[in-house]
Amino acid sequence: MSKKRTPRTTTTAGIPVQSDEHSLTVGSDGPIVLHDHYLLEQMANFNRERIPERQPHAKGGGAFGYFETTADLSRYTKAQVFQKGAKTDVLMRFSTVAGERGSPDTWRDPRGFSVKMYTKEGNFDMVGNNTPIFFIRDPIKFQQFIRSQKRRADNDMRDHDMQWDFWTLSPESAHQVTYLMGDRGIPKNWREMNGYSSHTYSLINAKGERFWVKFHFHTDQGAGNAYLSQAEADKLAGTDGDYHRRDLFNAIRDGNHPSWTLKWQVMPYEDAKTYHLNPFDLTKVWPHKDYPLIEVGRLVLDRNPTDFHTEIEQAAFEPNNMVPGVGLSPDKMLLARGFSYADAHRARLGVNYRQIPVNRSQAPVNSYSKDGAMRVEKVADPVYAPNSYGGPSARPDPAGEAGLWHADGDMVRAAYQLREDDDDWSQARALVRKVMDAAARKRLVSNVVGHLCDGVSEKVLERAFEYWRNIDKETGERIEKGVRDKLGGESEAPGVESARSIGANKSRK
Repeated sequence: MSKKRTPRTTTTAGIPVQSDEHSLTVGSDGPIVLHDHYLLEQMANFNRERIPERQPHAKGGGAFGYFETTADLSRYTKAQVFQKGAKTDVLMRFSTVAGERGSPDTWRDPRGFSVKMYTKEGNFDMVGNNTPIFFIRDPIKFQQFIRSQKRRADNDMRDHDMQWDFWTLSPESAHQVTYLMGDRGIPKNWREMNGYSSHTYSLINAKGERFWVKFHFHTDQGAGNAYLSQAEADKLAGTDGDYHRRDLFNAIRDGNHPSWTLKWQVMPYEDAKTYHLNPFDLTKVWPHKDYPLIEVGRLVLDRNPTDFHTEIEQAAFEPNNMVPGVGLSPDKMLLARGFSYADAHRARLGVNYRQIPVNRSQAPVNSYSKDGAMRVEKVADPVYAPNSYGGPSARPDPAGEAGLWHADGDMVRAAYQLREDDDDWSQARALVRKVMDAAARKRLVSNVVGHLCDGVSEKVLERAFEYWRNIDKETGERIEKGVRDKLGGESEAPGVESARSIGANKSRK
């Protein structure tokens, strides 16, 4: 049997290369010459092959698959992707939030859960997390929040003191911090993890009727609450920093294709005006008894990337990618993300990032965008609108747009108006008392105590104890006792284990 001949190495222009091992020199022991173009190409490309990493969500992984709508949802939306029987190609990316591109997968951190659907009407992106809420509700605080979770200016190390300093000065964070310090703060793997839009979106049907909606992707691999203990996560951080990425890749490679069932919570448009909670507050959930889950369809991942950089690192997810029938909402965080994600991609990947194959729409693109760095798709005259030479023209949809709603009032800088049950503590308290069992509460206390004992200053500790007492008095008291016992040199409180972040600054104890 003849041996298959390997292809010949070429330059990036397709020109055959003379050697993979030897540079062109003056004699075998002489200096390298400047006109060894292949050597220069390799060195220059290597120096430039890393693109800037994402600000948050830098470390992650992903895969491809499909989404199939299994229910009749025409009552709620005219979007083709959500009509019964529609099958759509999908890209998903999972990530941590605070860690850099080389950080361990198993740090305690929310997990990004992003979905790109290549629909017949253009790309639809849902950029969510593995928790149904977030730390803040106003986008002006987002940049400061991310900085508090990353690294100090003086020693470039992560610091629990500045994390708790921000959280305790931002009581709206209580609900998300309770999630983070509980079992869901370190999921066992991405496959057994739920994903949520967290934000409220809008829907519009063919009759022009509007609804509000939240997306819930429930894993089919379990109950969505599989987790790693802090000790297990710390060990993996030192032995297999790519643990979650490896798990997903190997599962798909071996034919164990993970799947999620998409469910919606749908709120009638008028209900939002009088509901006892602000339905657009990102720190709150909608009780399921008021708006039960509706099954929508199934998402399956069945293909790994073959070039991680091209297909995952250069993937650009953006909440402003809305298809007809789906839109934004008065959620302030979502509205700001509608700008910030696309702008981040322009800075990181270039203004023509949507022409990168993994980001390219499978629907026809008729745009007046022109030129710019790395443009590869040709444009044709006319390059302006309006025009009288047959160029594309916009036209309104008779049914209207989803992302429209009535608003009036003076321009102000103010918080959402409080409603009957709007407060920062009650949903976090319900998570501790009604969702967590005794064992889960014990682990929560252990995680918080370990985290607070790692470099948190006394003034921030006092606020942290009060923060947890506001969430749940008994839990707060147990946390304070655990911290005082541990920092006082006494034996550790029962069940208290280390909750370190790798590289956390200990100099401020």
